[in-house]
Amino acid sequence: MNPTGPNSSAMVIDQGLPAAALEGVRSRRVVAVCFDLLFVLVLVAIAFTVLAILGIVTFGLTWMLIPFLFPVIAFFYNGLTVSGWRHATPGMKLMDLEVSLTDGRPVPFINAAAHAVLFYLSWTILTPFSLLVCLFTQNKRCLHDMLADIVVTRRRI
Repeated sequence: MNPTGPNSSAMVIDQGLPAAALEGVRSRRVVAVCFDLLFVLVLVAIAFTVLAILGIVTFGLTWMLIPFLFPVIAFFYNGLTVSGWRHATPGMKLMDLEVSLTDGRPVPFINAAAHAVLFYLSWTILTPFSLLVCLFTQNKRCLHDMLADIVVTRRRI
C-alpha cells in the first residue's frame, strides 16, 4: 500500500491536507467561537450604548437600529476578519486556526460573510445537527463550511 495513496491515514483525501493540519480543529473551533461571540457582544454593547445615547438626541430614531446590531456586527466581523490578511477571526487566531477555500486560496469577503450567516442560521435552527456533521466528515467540516466552500485548519507555522 502506498503511504501517500488514496487510503492513507496521513492525508485527507478530498483536500490533500496533512492530518496534522486538522489535528484538534474541532475543540479549537468551539473555544474560538466562544471568544468570537464575546468579542461580537462587546462590539454590540458599544454600538448599543452609542445608539442609546444618540436616541435621546434623535428622539428615538436610532433606537430602531438596535434590533439589527448583532446580525450586522456579526456579519461584518466574520466577513472582514476571515477575508483579511490573517485569514481568521480573532478567536480563531487565538486558537491557531485559519480559514481558506477548499482549493487553498484565501477566502473572499462574500464567502466569509456567507459563512457567518450560514453558521448563525444553522446554529439557531438546526443545532445540534448541523454541528454534528463535522463528526462524520473526514476533513472535520461542518455543514456551514461545506455550503460556504471553506475549510478550517491549524495555522501553518
